[in-house]
Amino acid sequence: MGRGPKKHLKRLNAPKHWMLDKLSGRYAPKPSPGPHKLRECIPLIVFLRNRLKYALTGDEAKKIVKQRLIKVDGKVRTDTTYPAGFMDVVSIEKTGEHFRLLYDVKGRFTIHRITPEEAKYKLGRVRRIQLGPKGIPFLVTHDGRTIRYPDPDIKLNDSVKIDVASGKITDFIKFDVGNLVMVIGGRNLGRVGVITNREKHHGSFDIIHVKDSLGNTFATRQSNVFVIGKGPKTLVSLPRAKGVRLTIAEERDRRLQAKGVL
Repeated sequence: MGRGPKKHLKRLNAPKHWMLDKLSGRYAPKPSPGPHKLRECIPLIVFLRNRLKYALTGDEAKKIVKQRLIKVDGKVRTDTTYPAGFMDVVSIEKTGEHFRLLYDVKGRFTIHRITPEEAKYKLGRVRRIQLGPKGIPFLVTHDGRTIRYPDPDIKLNDSVKIDVASGKITDFIKFDVGNLVMVIGGRNLGRVGVITNREKHHGSFDIIHVKDSLGNTFATRQSNVFVIGKGPKTLVSLPRAKGVRLTIAEERDRRLQAKGVL
């Protein structure tokens, strides 16, 4: 048996939301160890080649990255397999473009262009709060950031608004009923709605009930919910569908309307 962690990733075993075809090779780019988990991230090579179509091959994507043209959260990244994940800001200064990695309603990372003003901040979900050496309080966000001396009112599962340049917290949103959330895991991945109810189950998973802008309700685990706005107002711009999932029949009717058949 081989020793140590696996260094390869078979193409059929790659996350489905990367949308890699089966026949273009045996392997897929394995993300480097980083702030996001393997199955919850997208490597820069997939983003540049398969999403933005700025490169035709992996070699071209490597040349783009090695020229130090790509920034993730304000830092130049030269690793083609760097794992960019939810809420990360990918900037390409040469083209003047900024993207925020968000999920569409089908649970895939979408190309969501944002303004330079919005690219200055990101949201982070509070994963852990504890005391460090010498009693210094700190919190850990979903993207692996450790921030010391947070506001005492910030609790677990709240979202913090982080200034990308300095890494400091500028604002925070409480995990409360009535606030806007995006689902970042489970069957409802990518849906956006307002928290209506919170069921506590001791010894099991807490369940959160969410209502979207069309009035549809759904429930998911608390660990799958990411607060993105105070009240119904979001702090980050949302992708095209605004986090509202349609049924298959509604999608079909929309397509036929667009063609002018209905």
